[in-house]
Amino acid sequence: MSFDSFNLHPCVLNNIHALGYITPTPIQNQSIPPILSGKDVMGLAQTGTGKTAAFALPVVNRLLTGPRSCIRALVVAPTRELAQQINDAFVELCQGTGLRILTLYGGVNIKSQIKALENGVEIIVACPGRLLDHVQQKTINLSRVEMLVLDEADQMLDMGFLPSIRRILNHLPKSRQTLLFSATMAYNIDELAYEVLHNPVRVKIGNITPASSVRQALFPVASHLKSKLLIEILRKTDIESVLVFTRTKHGAKKVAKKLEEAGFRATSLQGNLSQNNRQRAMDGFRDGTIQILVATDIASRGIDVSKISHVINYDMPNTVEAYIHRIGRTGRADKTGEAYTLVTHEDDNEVRNIERVLGNRLEQCNLRDFDYSHA
Repeated sequence: MSFDSFNLHPCVLNNIHALGYITPTPIQNQSIPPILSGKDVMGLAQTGTGKTAAFALPVVNRLLTGPRSCIRALVVAPTRELAQQINDAFVELCQGTGLRILTLYGGVNIKSQIKALENGVEIIVACPGRLLDHVQQKTINLSRVEMLVLDEADQMLDMGFLPSIRRILNHLPKSRQTLLFSATMAYNIDELAYEVLHNPVRVKIGNITPASSVRQALFPVASHLKSKLLIEILRKTDIESVLVFTRTKHGAKKVAKKLEEAGFRATSLQGNLSQNNRQRAMDGFRDGTIQILVATDIASRGIDVSKISHVINYDMPNTVEAYIHRIGRTGRADKTGEAYTLVTHEDDNEVRNIERVLGNRLEQCNLRDFDYSHA
């Protein structure tokens, strides 16, 4: 099947072809037809499988007819990085359509956002907090929204956004089309789906486990040797672009500094950075100026860089879902990737949980010539 079979508007098809899209991915193949027919859809698929285009294409296709200069589609995402990524996808698909897209998130001047809203836009991509700021200040009108998309819904629930989502829903028309996409089936996803979806078509692709293109390995090590082991792994591995995850903002900053001192082109991405610095870190990582990005989980949903060769968990994630999302940043777009996790004795329970979900034991590795007995 090709994108031509969806009977999309010629302008949308031209943009698809210009982007080099040829064959829809499974999530696109199964989600796009019911969305085009106006049904609510709940889509579950691994990261890196094309979920953004699965909802963006039908949104653009629908908005090509009907009124302009009013908000007709609202996409809600948990992080600034993911919101910007979704915005960029819409910009590409809206070439030549005259449709206008605006991202709303914190960390930037709200006045420029208010000005853009006054000038009229059709598509809003927003994080919950800043969207509610505009609602409270009465600088946004959501009364004509026809399509609502909740992207990475499980992450929004993990981050405690359910009350905010409910507040947002109170300002939307009851008669609308709602799409909910997620990479994992978190325990409370069904609760949210029941509240926001009406007779949804459920689309589930795969078993929501890491892609087979990702090789996973554990590196047992004492806590005080983690930084030294990380540096040695990086020195002895053929790396292209590496994403390192830490549990805390302070940890990300500290690890990035140690990597810089060791001679690597590294920086951190974490919540304490200003929006300009966060964007600078992302841009540098995308264009190769920065080879190693050290991040908290805020980056696990908002980085779509196809050339990431390695993901390294400096700290073990707290949940299996977080582990899957982290290592899903590599092995994307049919490329292979490596995912390493530094583990201590304190991580034994988390390792067992991950192996139980994956259905197999993870490979354990020791780095040759590394002094594991160092005090």
